[in-house]
Amino acid sequence: MALSFCGNDATEKAYSVEGGVLNNGCFVDALNLVPHVFLLFITFPILFIGWGSQSSKVQIHHNTWLHFPGHNLRWILTFSLLFVHVCEFAEGIVSNEVMKTNHLHLFMPAFMGFIAATTSVVYYHNIETSNFPKLLLALFIYWVLAFITKSIKLWKFAAFKVGPKHLRFCITALLVLLYGLLMAVEINVIRVRKYVFFANPQKVKPPEDLQDLGVRFLQPFVNLLSKATYWWMNPLIIGAHKRPIELKKIGKLPIAMRALTNYLRLKDAYEDQRTAEDPDRAPSIWRSMYRAFGRPILLSSTFRYLADLLGFAGPLCISGIVQHLNNTSDDFYFGVYFMSSTELLQNASVLAVLLFLALVLQRTFLQASYYVTIETGINLRGALLAMIYNKILRLSTSNMSMGEMTLGQINNLVAIETNQLMWFLFLCPNLWAMPVQIVMGVILLYYLLGYSALIGASVIVLLAPVQYLIATKLADTQKNTLDHSTDRLKKTTEILKGIKLLKLYAWENIFCDSVEETRGKELTSLKTFALYTSMSIFMNAAIPIAAVLATFVTHHFINESGPSSSEAFAALALFHILVTPLFLLSTVVRFAVKALVSVQKLGEFLQSDEIGDDSWRNGDMSYPLDTCKKHFGATKAINRKQPMRYQMDNYEHPTRRQMRPAETEDVAVKVSNGFFTWGSNLSTLSDINIRIPTGQLTMIVGQVGCGKSSLLLAMLGEMQTISGKVYWSNKNRYSVAYATQKSWLLNATVEENITFGSPFSKQRYKAVIEACSLQPDIDLLPFGDQTEIGERGINLSGGQRQRICVARALYQNTNIVFLDDPFSALDIHLSDHLMQEGILKFLQDDKRTVVLVTHKLQYLIHADWIIAMKDGSVLREGTLKDIQTHDVELYDHWKTLMNRQDHELEKDTELDSQTTLERKTLRRAFYSRDAKNQIDDEDEEEEEEEEDDDNFSTTTNRRSKIPWKVCWRYLSSGGFFMVFLMVSSKLLKHSVMVAIDYWLAIWTSSKSVEMGESNVTMWTSGTNSTSSDAEYYLPVFVILCGAGITLCLITSLTVEFLGLSAATSLHHNLLNKIIHAPIRFFDITPLGQILNRFSADTNIIDQHIPPTLESLTRSTLLCLSAIGVISCITPIFLVALVPLAVAFYFIQKYFRVASKDLQDLDDSTQLPLLCHFSETAEGLTTIRAFRHEARFKQRMLELTDTNNTAYLFLSAANRWLEVRTDYLGAVIVLSAAVASICSFSYGLPAGGLVGLGLTYALTVTNYLNWVVRNLADLEVQMAAVKKVNSFLSTESENYEGSMDASQVPEDWPQHGEIKIQDLCVRYDPMLKPVLKHVNAYIDPGQKVGICGRTGSGKSSLSLAFFNMVDMFEGRIIIDGIDICKLPLQTLRSRLSIILQDPVLFSGSVRFNLDPERTCTDDRLWEALEIAQLKNMVKALPGGLDAVVTEGGENFSVGQRQLFCLARAFVRKSSILIMDEATASIDMATENILQKVVMTAFADRTVVTIAHRVHTILTADLVIVMKRGNILEYDKPETLLEQEDSIFASFVKADM
Repeated sequence: MALSFCGNDATEKAYSVEGGVLNNGCFVDALNLVPHVFLLFITFPILFIGWGSQSSKVQIHHNTWLHFPGHNLRWILTFSLLFVHVCEFAEGIVSNEVMKTNHLHLFMPAFMGFIAATTSVVYYHNIETSNFPKLLLALFIYWVLAFITKSIKLWKFAAFKVGPKHLRFCITALLVLLYGLLMAVEINVIRVRKYVFFANPQKVKPPEDLQDLGVRFLQPFVNLLSKATYWWMNPLIIGAHKRPIELKKIGKLPIAMRALTNYLRLKDAYEDQRTAEDPDRAPSIWRSMYRAFGRPILLSSTFRYLADLLGFAGPLCISGIVQHLNNTSDDFYFGVYFMSSTELLQNASVLAVLLFLALVLQRTFLQASYYVTIETGINLRGALLAMIYNKILRLSTSNMSMGEMTLGQINNLVAIETNQLMWFLFLCPNLWAMPVQIVMGVILLYYLLGYSALIGASVIVLLAPVQYLIATKLADTQKNTLDHSTDRLKKTTEILKGIKLLKLYAWENIFCDSVEETRGKELTSLKTFALYTSMSIFMNAAIPIAAVLATFVTHHFINESGPSSSEAFAALALFHILVTPLFLLSTVVRFAVKALVSVQKLGEFLQSDEIGDDSWRNGDMSYPLDTCKKHFGATKAINRKQPMRYQMDNYEHPTRRQMRPAETEDVAVKVSNGFFTWGSNLSTLSDINIRIPTGQLTMIVGQVGCGKSSLLLAMLGEMQTISGKVYWSNKNRYSVAYATQKSWLLNATVEENITFGSPFSKQRYKAVIEACSLQPDIDLLPFGDQTEIGERGINLSGGQRQRICVARALYQNTNIVFLDDPFSALDIHLSDHLMQEGILKFLQDDKRTVVLVTHKLQYLIHADWIIAMKDGSVLREGTLKDIQTHDVELYDHWKTLMNRQDHELEKDTELDSQTTLERKTLRRAFYSRDAKNQIDDEDEEEEEEEEDDDNFSTTTNRRSKIPWKVCWRYLSSGGFFMVFLMVSSKLLKHSVMVAIDYWLAIWTSSKSVEMGESNVTMWTSGTNSTSSDAEYYLPVFVILCGAGITLCLITSLTVEFLGLSAATSLHHNLLNKIIHAPIRFFDITPLGQILNRFSADTNIIDQHIPPTLESLTRSTLLCLSAIGVISCITPIFLVALVPLAVAFYFIQKYFRVASKDLQDLDDSTQLPLLCHFSETAEGLTTIRAFRHEARFKQRMLELTDTNNTAYLFLSAANRWLEVRTDYLGAVIVLSAAVASICSFSYGLPAGGLVGLGLTYALTVTNYLNWVVRNLADLEVQMAAVKKVNSFLSTESENYEGSMDASQVPEDWPQHGEIKIQDLCVRYDPMLKPVLKHVNAYIDPGQKVGICGRTGSGKSSLSLAFFNMVDMFEGRIIIDGIDICKLPLQTLRSRLSIILQDPVLFSGSVRFNLDPERTCTDDRLWEALEIAQLKNMVKALPGGLDAVVTEGGENFSVGQRQLFCLARAFVRKSSILIMDEATASIDMATENILQKVVMTAFADRTVVTIAHRVHTILTADLVIVMKRGNILEYDKPETLLEQEDSIFASFVKADM
């Protein structure tokens, strides 16, 4: 057929212009072509030729700078223009089909208009990003021309009486309106920017964020299209495939999203509510949140409403397409056909396209709404965290110590409450969107199906409360589970900390059982949890089936017939839409309730007491922790050995400083009439009048608990002042270097802990390290002073921590130094060294004012000024001379105390002092470095990643692979039967679901009455369908629905219980493997890493994997069944499926890798943030004394921003994925619709089946993104299974031995004779031996002493007796049995050992002495009596059943050591090994003990590994070891006679 622009109908003279040029419709259409062609001619050369050369003047980022006014409006208008052009084009094509010949002018201008509009927006975007406004003139001219030509057309239509009932008139009117608006936008740009027609164009600069190349989050700056589809994320997500995403890649946050900006917004809103007339009224947090963040929430809600309303287009379009009516009307003007406006909506193809557009728009709006709420939620969280932190820095100390505000509460505020509020914000648009959605849905259902629809809807509504009930139950159960798991974790931690002792005493199994018991309780509550979860999943799946069943059955009985297929499937789709809000509503309500609680807690916290602002306190104040009330009970035994004997009578000051502080001299701090309290109105310190002389050493002494620490804090302004004043001389109170009694470390490197934010000076740093004798300790750390210490780093011992804190105080360049008992955890050498080098030399050479609280009276002679305290008031103040003359009694008291300290010490300078011991444990932890270089938590992950670029392909493959192997491991640990049950029930369930819908389709189609034409099926009201049909269709339908509901229940239960059994077996195996691992495993694996397996990873396996697995299988099967159904109905759909499948594969592949990286980043940035909060809360006094609040605040803001960046990117990546899968889903719906329309014209499927296909296509859109999200989640969660599995492969100790336990005599070892033959021992086959060919013979009942320097192998020998180390040559024979052949349990339960570090477990005293419950009370009391503890235990409430707290914290270290002795006595074995057991006991007690051991163990073999040589002078045999060999082996008397013997030199050194 010939193509001609105006058509060549025989009757019409198409080209005649007799009635005036403009009255020829064809000419008007031709005129409309002109502007479009003009635009294309002008813009194409500019776009394609001149482009590369022109670049912007300012170097900015990614050309995303959008700065022309009316930017968003222009994009929206252009999109509407494109849509109208499509309508115009469609209308033209339809009209053209009616005509006899082709009239190109009906649709050609529309097509050109579409191309021109597309060009205009591309052109505009390029001009805008390269900042060349003059070129916009071309667009301006185009809008004007198009506006004029369209107006002419409209005017002519009106003249010819074509009105709004004709579609073409409406379209033209819309176009005129749009062109007019675009013209206005263009004029506005000229008005604002003055780029043409004005003399001086306006200069603009890009925003700060874009000039800063560090900002990588571009969502706020890109154009509308990129904003809606997250196009700007592409490079990041696709790049993740080649290189993992690191923190560098995600850059900084834009200024508007930083925590500081939002904090100021929230704070202003909060403070504004404090009115003048009512200053005490607590401001409402809700109101301030609304003021600060209300607008974005409203915006998001608007998007949400639009999306929800568009969501109803789906079902309506389906019913329209299925009806597929064909009617015509004849309207001819200008000799061409005019279509009526209603006709468009009755054309199936048009409806298909409309459905597609509605879906795309709906999804875009929905994602936009999600994104806005998430961004707001993140902003809110940042603001709240900053608010909480600022409050923490101002909390009053008494608040913390009196327990009104505990650390745990603060951590909860940070970790839980802020997140609850953030989540509430994410979900809150649902609160007001859902009711609207539900009401709309019910109205539409009523319109489709009449009253029966209301019955179905009521089923849904009535079951909603049940869901809410289940949701609340779930929350309660989760709380229960949490309690049990914290309990289990506590027990596990104790076991791991005391693992060495448990193994030596063969108690592993007892403790293992107690953990298993707690785990049992936890699993019981997990079972309930699983039950409720599966109920909620079941409800979610079964409710729509029940609703559909109810509706159609009632419809059948009311109307005597089923519905038509168009109605049925529209109703089906509507039910699916309705279920989601109802299911979510319960969650949202629960979150709302939680948010209310969180806000209340936050409000209480923000209202709690703050520290007073004294006159000299300036800057933002901060807060301390409980420092005074710290250790009244557990202060260390004071009388430590003093090596230097001070001549008590020669009390002259060291000659350096003769002057006595005169009254007039400069005083650094002065307190007058001070009464201070810790909150309750009883004053802790009363009537304080003291002065601290400048540049001198002041000592504060007094008994435990007399208020020495409190005095320091009162001077620092931490206590509440009842009356009196503290004066600081001006230059002093800027910052005070302060070392608390309970040492406080940052989670940072050693160097950062010491410099503490001051500039690093090498010389000064070296001097400080030397003064605190930290060098040997630093040398032992794996990375020297760059090693991370603190909570998450390497665990240091008390003494090492304390010395680091003192070093921090020395290093700071402040005038005043406060040291609170810096010697409490140090042994004698170190205290002396610190006193001489650090305090006397380092500090006083700088003329710094030092205030020292101490118990070591022998240092008093160094003091320039002494303050003696008693019971919260000052007893005496003055120099030592003054006190000697004025208060003889006190002076004598001191003197006797000092002498006592001295005499006992005379003999002994500890050879292996406590410090060396600490260093030894450190060394033991790290000697593994050669064997395994610093084990990293994620050992397997990083191997390949770091290599060169050539192996990109391999890394890429490895990173996008799904860990099938681990998944199979997980499933198989759940048991094969369960796996089989799950798979089969899932498949059955989905087949039944399809069957229900298919049956519905056949049923409704059978109602259709065949008219004459085969391809056009008309629906009648179905009255003439025979009743026999219904009787046949209905029962089957009911049976199918019932089966579907039952299967839903079964599947949801099987998945949850599969998860449970997997979790049970994994934890059981993990615990047993770890408890039975050789001791070496614990030396080289950080405790934190093992604990992580038991806490975080076990939690993921318990609670997160099952729901993810369920959701994944469900959504995958739904998508597959939907695609299967569509392909069955319209096989032609498979052609479209291939490209879609390819696209989907690539989207999920890229997304999974990127999502995993971003999730890791989010996790790894969250931990430092939480740690920083708890760390600040603990070190409050120190931070405030140092005046470092600002620095800590800055750090908190940085950490918050980093975490928020990661979280923002993670949620943006989720939106990226969802937008893409949603568009794919829309394309699937479109192709299904087109396919069924095409097939329908050949008379293939019945109407009902088309409806079925489209309904299924609609569900795919909802589930596609879930498939990918769940895959990504499962991959992350499977990492937990992988980590647990990596521990399951550790070797266990060989518990069996070659002898049977029954062959060992009951009373073995009866004599205690020990033969050591040619023994060689190493800790690991990789390492050098620590004992080399040792030979010894010990008679029964002999007392043997072993001594030698640190590292000479003494302790290794003691471990060898218990077969704890690898004895690869030689053997130990005890009473005729080679111990290597014995089962470990037997061997270890028959010997006793006392370890150097005392370990107690939480429980009762009885449990600590005898966990096996085998001994009588008398025997326990007897053991306690031997250990000098009987009276103390008698005094405790409950006696033997008295409580021991975790780690035995409620006893002093000395007492704990005595308990360990008692424990060894309870076990009456004939061999006792004491490994440096008296290290932390004072001399007097030790002497008693030595005697007791000699008497109580008179007839038994005792091997003592000596710390202090004098303890083994009375032994029968002495063994001196060096580097794993025995050097001397004889009676002590014999060895002492030989002048050159090593033993003799040891004793000399010790005397």
